[in-house]
Amino acid sequence: MKTGRTLQELAEELDRQNTAKRDLLVDTGALHMYEASENDFNRVSLRVGAAGNYEQFDINDVAHGQIGSHLKIPAAYYNRMREEMPSLLAENVNSWFFKKPDTRRMLRTLDGTARAFLSSRYRCIDNYEIAQTVLPIIGNMPGAKIQSCELTDSKMYLKVVDPRLETEIVKGDAVQAGVIISNSEVGHGSVSVHPLLFRLICSNGMIAADEGLRKYHVGRINESGDSDYEIYRDATIEADDRAFLMKLEDTVNAAVNEAQFLKIVDRLRDSTQAKIDPIHVPQVVELAAKEFNITQNEGKGILGHLIEGGELSLYGLGNAVTRHAKDVESYDRSTELEHVGFKIITMAPHLWKRINAQVAS
Repeated sequence: MKTGRTLQELAEELDRQNTAKRDLLVDTGALHMYEASENDFNRVSLRVGAAGNYEQFDINDVAHGQIGSHLKIPAAYYNRMREEMPSLLAENVNSWFFKKPDTRRMLRTLDGTARAFLSSRYRCIDNYEIAQTVLPIIGNMPGAKIQSCELTDSKMYLKVVDPRLETEIVKGDAVQAGVIISNSEVGHGSVSVHPLLFRLICSNGMIAADEGLRKYHVGRINESGDSDYEIYRDATIEADDRAFLMKLEDTVNAAVNEAQFLKIVDRLRDSTQAKIDPIHVPQVVELAAKEFNITQNEGKGILGHLIEGGELSLYGLGNAVTRHAKDVESYDRSTELEHVGFKIITMAPHLWKRINAQVAS
């Protein structure tokens, strides 16, 4: 499992961001993208407001992607303009903004940077609220440990291990129960809670993606406060958000339930019987990579870990994926690969049969 921040570092940054972030509701006619300066080539910024009375923000990768998607500018073309001709990108974006100037969007900002460009119906369930809810629960779990946590531009992650629930998949290969809680403040996924398995011999994490709870950030249309654009949060959380946070408590506790844990363990044990012919290992990795959107470079790393591990089965392949998850630079992608490892281990029999048929042909 990839190492992130310490819990203290996470708590300090959540507290800082909770004070520093701002949300604006703005019509697209009041937005203007521009090339920042000749001395800072390949960089564009965003102005909000009327001429002579505006604020300006840098734009991060997340917000760039959402602006392009909203305006239906193909990602490859958007990124090429951003890299090679930022003035052309600004011209394109501004033209589409002004074509429908009354379209209202939520602009989420932090430290002078536009970090998300979202629907006005986006429901703000923020990392600070989630952490305030789940950290006391984790603290009341005897022996529970936050194995890894991180706050990226896209998401917050809390990965918790409960050593009271431990068993072996095969002799000498023990796993412990855990839970991952994640949230995105910028439209990159719902609030989610999923069971997690922690493999002791290599400190890998595997996320049971088809189990758990999700809460999507969709609600009624937001309204601005006294200023032209800024949203002021109520002092109290909405009633339905309170109900969700109560359900979140129950789900975190249920995710490390013994029956749930053993159910997932049984699926992993079954996967040890799906053997991979040593002759066909590279082909199996290549075909699985295509099915589960694993890149060519990631596939090379996974192949190396599979051979090194010596467990030539679906179980071994999934573990090779989660082992490679520690090697990738991005914490977001590392966590995605922990999901992928479980999906591979528990793939449908017809898919496994098809992969073997392709290998044999």
